[in-house]
Amino acid sequence: MAGMDTPSLPRDVKVKLAELELELSEGDITQKGYEKKKAKLLAPYIPQTVGVDPFQLESRLPGPLQSSPFSSSVPYVAASRQSKSRASNSRDERYRSDLHTEAVQAALAKYKERKMPMPSKRRSVLVHSSLDAYTPPDTSSASEDEGSLRRQGRITSTPKQGHLNVEHWLNKVIQSSSTSSSASSTSSHVGGKPTASLADLMAHTHLDNHSAPPDVTTGASERITHFERPQVSSVRGVPRGFNNSSMDTADVPISLLEKESQGVPVNSRVSSKIQQLLNTLKRPKRPPLKEFFVDDFEEQLEVPQVDPNQPKPEGLQTTPLQGEPLGVVTNWPPSLLAAVQRWGATQPKASCLTSLDTTGKPVYTLTYGKLWTRSLKLAYTLLNKLSSKNDPQLRPGDRVALVYPNNDPVAFIVAFYGCLLAELVPVPIEVPLTRKDAGSQQIGFLLGSCGVSVALTCDACHKGLPKSQAGDVVQFKGWPRLGWFVTDVKNLSKPPKDWHPVIRDASNNIAYIEYKTSKEGSSMGITVSQTAMLAHCHVLSQSCRYSEGDILTNVLDFKRNAGLWHGILTSVMNRMHVINIPYALMKVNPLSWIQKVCAYKAHIAVVKSRDMHWALLAQRDQRDVSLSSLQMLIVADGANPWSISSCDAFVNVFQSRGLRPEVICPCASSSEGLTVAIRRPGDLGGPFSGKMVLSMNGLSYGVIRMDTEEKLSVLTVQDVGAVMPGALVCIVKFEGTPYLCKTDEIGEICVSSRASGTSYYGLPGMTKTVFEAVPVTAGGVPVSEHVFTRTNLLGFLGSGNQVFVVGKMDGLMVVSGRRHNADDVVATALAVEPMKFVYRGRIAVFSVNVLHDERIVLVAEQRPDASEEDSFQWMSRVLQAIDSIHQVGVYCLALVPANTLPKTPLGGIHLSETKQRFLEGMLHPCNVLMCPHTCVTNLPKPRQKQPEVGPASMIVGNLVAGKRIAQASGRDVTQFEDNDQARKFLFLADVLHWRAQTTPDHPLFLLLNAKGTVVNTATCIQLHKRAERVAAALLEKGRLNTGDHVALVYPPGIDLIITFYGCLYAGCVPVAVRPPHPQNLATTLPTVKMIVEVSKSVCILTTQAILKLFRSKEAAAAVDVKTWPTVIDTDDLPRKKPPQIYKAPTPEMLAYLDFSVSTTGILAGVKMSHEATSAMCRSIKLQCELYPSRQIAVCLDPYCGLGFALWCLCSVYSGHQSILVPPLELESNVSLWLSAVSQYKVRVTFCSYSVMEMCTKGLGPQTDSLKAKGVNLSCVRTCMVVAEERPRIALTQSFSKLFKDLGLSLRAVSTTFGCRVNVAICLQGTSGPDPTTVFVDMRALRHDRVRLVERGSPHSLPLMESGKILPGVKVIITNPETKGPLGDSHLGEIWVSSPHNATGYYTVHGEESLHADHFNAKLSFGDTQTLWARTGYLGFLRRTELTDATGERHDALYVVGSLDETLELRGMRYHPIDIETSVLRSHKSIAECAVFTWTNLLVVVVELDGSEQEALDLVALVTNVVLEEHYLIVGVVVVVDPGVIPINSRGEKQRMHLRDGFLADQLDPIYVAYNM
Repeated sequence: MAGMDTPSLPRDVKVKLAELELELSEGDITQKGYEKKKAKLLAPYIPQTVGVDPFQLESRLPGPLQSSPFSSSVPYVAASRQSKSRASNSRDERYRSDLHTEAVQAALAKYKERKMPMPSKRRSVLVHSSLDAYTPPDTSSASEDEGSLRRQGRITSTPKQGHLNVEHWLNKVIQSSSTSSSASSTSSHVGGKPTASLADLMAHTHLDNHSAPPDVTTGASERITHFERPQVSSVRGVPRGFNNSSMDTADVPISLLEKESQGVPVNSRVSSKIQQLLNTLKRPKRPPLKEFFVDDFEEQLEVPQVDPNQPKPEGLQTTPLQGEPLGVVTNWPPSLLAAVQRWGATQPKASCLTSLDTTGKPVYTLTYGKLWTRSLKLAYTLLNKLSSKNDPQLRPGDRVALVYPNNDPVAFIVAFYGCLLAELVPVPIEVPLTRKDAGSQQIGFLLGSCGVSVALTCDACHKGLPKSQAGDVVQFKGWPRLGWFVTDVKNLSKPPKDWHPVIRDASNNIAYIEYKTSKEGSSMGITVSQTAMLAHCHVLSQSCRYSEGDILTNVLDFKRNAGLWHGILTSVMNRMHVINIPYALMKVNPLSWIQKVCAYKAHIAVVKSRDMHWALLAQRDQRDVSLSSLQMLIVADGANPWSISSCDAFVNVFQSRGLRPEVICPCASSSEGLTVAIRRPGDLGGPFSGKMVLSMNGLSYGVIRMDTEEKLSVLTVQDVGAVMPGALVCIVKFEGTPYLCKTDEIGEICVSSRASGTSYYGLPGMTKTVFEAVPVTAGGVPVSEHVFTRTNLLGFLGSGNQVFVVGKMDGLMVVSGRRHNADDVVATALAVEPMKFVYRGRIAVFSVNVLHDERIVLVAEQRPDASEEDSFQWMSRVLQAIDSIHQVGVYCLALVPANTLPKTPLGGIHLSETKQRFLEGMLHPCNVLMCPHTCVTNLPKPRQKQPEVGPASMIVGNLVAGKRIAQASGRDVTQFEDNDQARKFLFLADVLHWRAQTTPDHPLFLLLNAKGTVVNTATCIQLHKRAERVAAALLEKGRLNTGDHVALVYPPGIDLIITFYGCLYAGCVPVAVRPPHPQNLATTLPTVKMIVEVSKSVCILTTQAILKLFRSKEAAAAVDVKTWPTVIDTDDLPRKKPPQIYKAPTPEMLAYLDFSVSTTGILAGVKMSHEATSAMCRSIKLQCELYPSRQIAVCLDPYCGLGFALWCLCSVYSGHQSILVPPLELESNVSLWLSAVSQYKVRVTFCSYSVMEMCTKGLGPQTDSLKAKGVNLSCVRTCMVVAEERPRIALTQSFSKLFKDLGLSLRAVSTTFGCRVNVAICLQGTSGPDPTTVFVDMRALRHDRVRLVERGSPHSLPLMESGKILPGVKVIITNPETKGPLGDSHLGEIWVSSPHNATGYYTVHGEESLHADHFNAKLSFGDTQTLWARTGYLGFLRRTELTDATGERHDALYVVGSLDETLELRGMRYHPIDIETSVLRSHKSIAECAVFTWTNLLVVVVELDGSEQEALDLVALVTNVVLEEHYLIVGVVVVVDPGVIPINSRGEKQRMHLRDGFLADQLDPIYVAYNM
């Protein structure tokens, strides 16, 4: 096998293999199909060895069979030994430089292998990204290691069994490489050991017996066996927002008042990865750069720090360089058309153009006679036959699109000259293959702006265009309406004898328009006048010494640039014969151009360095080629400084085949300047006439430094010859006024010549800048009276009057003031031997703007057989190489699956489209490495805490500033002269008793089910009687004493209310507890148990159904059932009365306990006295104007806070009727709540954010059908959202807008605010001004300052007032650290003083200090006597222009967020919700988001509502938006499934649970990215 060489294969087999290659590269066949067919073809020629895996043949086959010629690696590998010896130099030769390779290897050697945390992937993503059988792109290449890797790939490609077959292997991979979260694979937990370690972990998290919910999606029961942190259940498919009120899992406490830092597992893999990340970040890479800008509220002050040691240009000012004079040749025609006419008449048989097919056979040779006659026919047809109703469709000067494929130059040249003859302006463009070609839309805009209405094409191409049903060519996206005309001979009319086109001398009219794509991706048309076109042909003829009958082979695209200039225009002027080599032929046979040079004895070849490179790789087969006929080999890369290595290597190899070194002629050209410089053929000294080794560091500062002792980072460039005849060239500064550069400075090349582009079509402003530049000396004197054209080329003038080019303006990336060229970065990446991991020639480098600077992004196509580890390893090495060689950090490195980057028509990467996809999150990478920590060095300075100001200066400051102390209060309760009978009673039990006697049949409660029917009601007397029965049962069955605590475990309903009053009648203290969820006992029952234990309940009242749950097997597995206190089932209690109804001796006695879990996961119970309970009910009654004739609808969870008060207490106190809608029922009928509101014509209704979100998402499309059912919400005066957080303004607004059609007033929706120390602080109520919205500067908020800004201004954040302050409530804003009062416009902690404050925490631990601090706080100065309760929420007060009921100006309270939740980062205070809002906006597939910090790293968790291939798109977008809007670097991005972020019953995110779940590795993430 080793001895088998390619030549030993028969010719027909080789041809078939080449065809196979082509099919593969074009994507017409899958990799699997390709391998199958190839194996079949080669089977007869391979000696069978015993036990050889056929797939191992991969690595043994001769290279040409393995790799398409487009691979820029070494396809021809004859034997594996040989391949090993050559593997090291098989990089993309366009960017090849042995010196560079060594430099990169040396740079990498300097870095010790740093352990970077690898991203974690879920298995499905792992399989998707690296093991599917992708079609490799047409620049694929193979290496000797492919066989072994591909074998594994083969197994998975059977779709049905892929997962089964590969399970074992994948587990090994996953466990060894730790690329998947352990929770994602059931198998990795099966053994005994992991469970043991998880048990340790649980010891750290204080939750010994909470096990994980079963994963319903996979049916993987093993998940239940190992312990996990309780979190939102993995039950998917539950509507968002109710995934927990339905699952009841989210109110899971960490433990009573235990600070979150304790719940951190120590030995999870995530923690170790974060530790790795921290270690990587700690290691200082280089001295920290100075801060880039100071973030000031008024403006951002950018402070660019100039490096004092940076090299500066020291040379003299350059002088413009003049080309030799343009010779006057007597027989040159006065215009190109005159040339066509002359040759058509005098030399009709002379060959003009030969086109080849994909096998290299000549298809057709066009003679000059045929060119002339066909062009004439076409011109006549276009002007006379394309008309309708005597109105010619085309007039002279109109623009016409030329749409010809790359393999039909004959049709193109006829169309081009036909248009010129008809005095039409041809606009050659690429053939659009699909409606969504990369960049096709931009070409459409160009055609539209040029006013193109007719497109010429050939028959074959027209047949291939996508058609509509009617058979017309479809309208491409963004394109104008076009008439398509096929220019094949059969469609052309013969002109009458007397018709002769006028052949004028060249004028300044537009001859043709060439399109170019700008850096941003927009297409621009560059006009070339007839004189410029002719002059360009003249200068090329003189420089290249063209003469009649010369033969030229052209490999380039004949529609634009050098391919058009040499192969279509100049060749015709000189009656040359052009052999056109199509791209498809080059793909099959990269040597074809050399063979044609040899066969036709061609004098000139026009190629790019890549064509030389491919020929080098393929040349071994060819012993008999001779290049001795070549007088000029034009290397038309235009601006590629790396072409020198291909040129040198080409000369080395082909010198023995007759190639003379001096025929190699690099040139510099651009669409604007046309040909700027070209090395003349036969110049003495050959290709080495100009060569310079430049310091890469110097180049980044724009200066030329010859190779310094730092050998690592250099760029070797060759000259591109002398200036064109008759042209004047100078080098000017990149930006601003075009001042001349110094001799050792890089600048933009400008040219003044008759032979350059004229304008950008339809863009006068840009035309003036580019085509009418006036270069000036340092003194401001213009260097010439002529205008210059900026060529977009970067370079300098060498000592021997040669021009050197180091890159293009379009490829420049300016990072922190230094300029880097994209091509140079590509070259460095390619030097990191990527053969096994990524495809060569398929690497894109561009920059994106993030946070006031450009950031470098590198995207490459990953080979399907590269393993995760390998690719990650390669990415880390590329980062290190670029850092070392260019001293610049890469912001993002992404690998995408093979063949997925957008292509240009000739197979290169469409750069601007790639960038666009990256920014829109449409790139779908399979591997991403973000490095914001190393790149972003321009963050604003962290805030320095000011030394505290004393009280006196504080008060004086407030007075001087004219600010009042920020305090406000609701109406004074004592002023109300209402006939409130209930006021007589200080105890709710007395009120109920009184109502039962005075209005026994007045209905207080109606309970609705999912169908909207009333399933239970309670009048005053019924409630009283049933409460008595409960009291009797408590005293008899439970043998309870006065003051005993009783847990009420009921679903939302009337039973809960009855048992509450039963407890009061018996003198017991009720505690409402959410019942466990029957499908999820494992996580919800422990919470019930914990509340029962912490509240010291001696008895539980519940229903029969829940009692059965308590006694089930599942319950026994979840908790210790033996330790439950007495449980009484209240479903069928005997009709008994208690001996007497208990009356508390004082109103300060405890009425009930209110337990809830805070968003930080802390379970806190507060004590509510009888006095506070009545005061709260009275305040709510006054604010909402509640009295017996009123009805209100309540759709809330009735277990804590205001929800409990509205459900159980207020109706009894005020006598109004409450329609109770359990939120759970909305799951089966989303419209239940709104239908009930409409049916009962309710004026006041309460709901939670979860309910509102459900209605907004679930009823959006159904408003019309609701209207038809008669749902009308015009009755609603106030709809209040009960919350303990900042108002969610976006949700309330979308709810209002959505249901406006059902009559809901836009003013109706408002929010309430309460917290643990006082559950009802603000409530909109029925009277008083509408809630106001203000816009504040988010940056000022981070510094605890409130600065109001206009709506829509940058960094503005809308905040809505949280309802009106309740009667009897006073609030003040204080500094949480100093406890001093603050002025208006300061953000501080909200303190509250009111008769209905809770009296303290009810806890097991005697947290006295905490209790005093939270409930009995005093100001440190000012009013130091009043006792306040600290809410733990930050907010501010603002006096509005509105007046309240008393005629006073209204004070609005704005809640900004919980103090516990805030993130202290870089000395500033961030509110998670602000970061989350930004993240949610960054991509349409992000359904929800939560952020938290861990060891000073910001962790962002996003729920992906889309396909898993989008997961990695989110990483860069999330990082960008947080940097841009919050100046924070994201440390970890976690992508999870929808519904993973835990949400409590109030719809609030439980970020601390999420954090613990993440650290304990329980989120089963799709992807975890650790930003470096």
